[in-house]
Amino acid sequence: MIDLHCHLLPGIDDGPADHESAVAMAHALEADGVQVVVATPHLRSDFSLVVPDEIEARCASVEAAAIEEGVDIEIAPGGEVDLSWALAASDADLKTVSFDGRGHDLLIETPDNPLIPGVEEAMFSLVLRGYRVTLAHPELSAAFQREPRRLASLVQRGILLQVTASALLRPAGRSASASLAQHLVRHGLCAAVASDAHSAGPWRPPVLSRASVAAARVA
Repeated sequence: MIDLHCHLLPGIDDGPADHESAVAMAHALEADGVQVVVATPHLRSDFSLVVPDEIEARCASVEAAAIEEGVDIEIAPGGEVDLSWALAASDADLKTVSFDGRGHDLLIETPDNPLIPGVEEAMFSLVLRGYRVTLAHPELSAAFQREPRRLASLVQRGILLQVTASALLRPAGRSASASLAQHLVRHGLCAAVASDAHSAGPWRPPVLSRASVAAARVA
C-alpha cells in the first residue's frame, strides 16, 4: 500500500518527538502493509521548524535509520500544506512540498472552521498554478459536514478528497466526521484513504489496512 498522508518526520511538527520514535512509526507502517509512505509535515505558521528545503533530507535520514533496523519502507517527501501558506508561497517552495517534489500534486489541509468566504476559489487558484489538489481529511470540517454538496462540487471541478483511515473505523451514527467519511466513500467522492498517522501508537497510529477493508465494505 501507499500512504499519502503521514506525520513521520521527528521533532518538527506534531508527529514523533525523536528519531527513535520515527523509526518505530516506520516499523508500524510496514507492519500495517505500507510499502511507500509520503512524509507530510505541516506547512503553516505555527510549525516554524518545518523548512521546505530540509524535508527531503529528513526523509532520507529516517529511511536510512529504518533500513538499518530491518524496516523495508520507502519514504517520499511531501507536506500537508495550509491553504494560506500555499497562496503566499513561492513557486520553488510550492514545488518542494508537492508529492515527491515533482511539482504536480499538492496535499492541502482542510481549513479550520469556519470556512472563510471564497475558500473554494482559493483552492482553484492553486490549480491555475499547475497543481492537482488533494484536500486532506475534509470529513473533519463542521462546514462540510453541514453541506456535503460543497465537497461534491469540488470533486466535479477536479479537486481530490482524502479521507482519514480512522474516520472509517468509527460508527457513523456516533460521529459527524465518520458519517461524512462514509458518505464520501459510498458516493464515490473519496479519491484516497490515508493514515494521517502521528505515532506508532496509541495516539493516531497507522490503521490503513483495516480502513481499506472498511472502505471496501462501505462502497
